[in-house]
Amino acid sequence: MDSVNDRTEGDRPAVSVFIGLGANLGDRKAALRAALAAIVQLPGTQLLRVSPLYGSAPVDAGGPDYLNAVAELATTQAPQALLKALQTIEQAAGRERPYRNAPRTLDLDILWFGGQVVDTPELAVPHPRMAERAFVLRPLADLAPERVDATWLQAVATQDIHVLEGPHWAADLTPV
Repeated sequence: MDSVNDRTEGDRPAVSVFIGLGANLGDRKAALRAALAAIVQLPGTQLLRVSPLYGSAPVDAGGPDYLNAVAELATTQAPQALLKALQTIEQAAGRERPYRNAPRTLDLDILWFGGQVVDTPELAVPHPRMAERAFVLRPLADLAPERVDATWLQAVATQDIHVLEGPHWAADLTPV
């Protein structure tokens, strides 16, 4: 696999990015694995690590239970360019947005982007509802506990979430 330095976007240095992955329609695990495989192909982007796979009940939404994970990337892409690429991956997986918090075949959210604060109509980073969702905090804490405040975890302790598989669910997609 090319290193992220071999595939740069201009002279932009690579930054650490955390992406939330979720799906609650169709073959959820296959959708998450396909999303990771597509992310690996993005220019200037390298998949570093993936959290365990979690099962969770929908929060502020209906529909079947979700599968969730968090991936750590190194990327030279700008936040808006990465967002557009992730939305293209979602659309390829059949993502529709008929209403807010609708069930979905794939959801990819930029949770954290190299310490940057982004606040545009299209993108808010750090993710504005991250601290309210166990399905984000628990897998993020597995990869980057320093990014998850203990009070946030306490606040979501009653949300239904459980580990289904360790990080081996995506081991063939991450570097050794």
